Amino acid sequence: MKLKKLAAMGAACGIAIAGFGVASAASAEPVSNSYALVGSDTLQDSVNAITNGTTLTGSLVRVTSSNKTLGNFDAFGATAIQTKQGGPFFGRPAGSGAGVTALRASITGAAYSGNAGVPARPITGQVDIARSSSGPGSNANANGLLAYVPFARDAVGFAYKGGDSSWAMLSAAQLKSIYECTTTSVGGVTVKPRLPQSGSGTRNFFLGAIGNPTLGSCVTDANGTTPENDASVLGANDLIPFSAASWIAQANGATGVNTTLNSGASFGSPVGGEPAFTGTAPNLVPNTDFYKDATFGRDTYLVVEYARIVPGDAKYDAGLANLVNPSVANSLTSFGALPVSVGGVKKKFGFLAPSTTTIQRAFATL
Repeated sequence: MKLKKLAAMGAACGIAIAGFGVASAASAEPVSNSYALVGSDTLQDSVNAITNGTTLTGSLVRVTSSNKTLGNFDAFGATAIQTKQGGPFFGRPAGSGAGVTALRASITGAAYSGNAGVPARPITGQVDIARSSSGPGSNANANGLLAYVPFARDAVGFAYKGGDSSWAMLSAAQLKSIYECTTTSVGGVTVKPRLPQSGSGTRNFFLGAIGNPTLGSCVTDANGTTPENDASVLGANDLIPFSAASWIAQANGATGVNTTLNSGASFGSPVGGEPAFTGTAPNLVPNTDFYKDATFGRDTYLVVEYARIVPGDAKYDAGLANLVNPSVANSLTSFGALPVSVGGVKKKFGFLAPSTTTIQRAFATL
């Protein structure tokens, strides 16, 4: 009965949660017939689940808008994507920064290129929501034209392959020295620091959390395209920033791909004495104290044009506004306590409820 009530509430707001079917989390990229999402790798799998439909928590949970499906596009994959029916193909936005840039271009009509080798072209109206694993930072503005709506709580640590037991709890100061290449070994073992691709929210957040090091020459992929949250990229004695939620989701089998268990990698915590999670796979559980940490815990966001979610504005879009309204049952940004809810699915993907539901505005100009 509770599920039926939730379905009725969602349908009334243009958002549906289904209570039947046997679909599981998927990563297919259907052309959207309503709204399109691009950006962060950290958020893509959980958003794939709730937009494509998943039975991970029992009955089918799926978010739609007025019975129209959403198109959620991964950060990595084919070089070019088509997000809307009849729309142009354009370079895939790989990461939080690229997703926000694509959203801005979609609003302004500016040409967008995305991946190298894809010609820049106008993508007006092709992106509605950008997934971002980091907040607006220096672009925050009280009158900003974009709205960062809290999605879920994550935390950032690091994945490593090799080393000894001392690698499991490296401090922020130690990590800063490693990325500046003034520390080249830990526990007598050479350490090789790596970074995800430029534009990665996890990369930017991690570097800020460890004190914004001046990257040394030992960081071999500082300007490269190494995918984030992929432990399979690690070689012997490598170390790289990693989302705790992504590690949990992969290890627990919530995602379609698991790079953690068979890669020989381990997850390290930069928060002294606090592991990122407890239990053993496939039943890892986020450590609340690690996620609450003021330095390495982070809220993640869905980013939209502010005018489109403001009633009375000429650009107001009720469907989009409902999708990112945390007070609407089973919207994309909701975090209900029931297992068969969007919040229940997010927990399976290693996330906790965000620390706040307050929107942050950003970008005085686009």
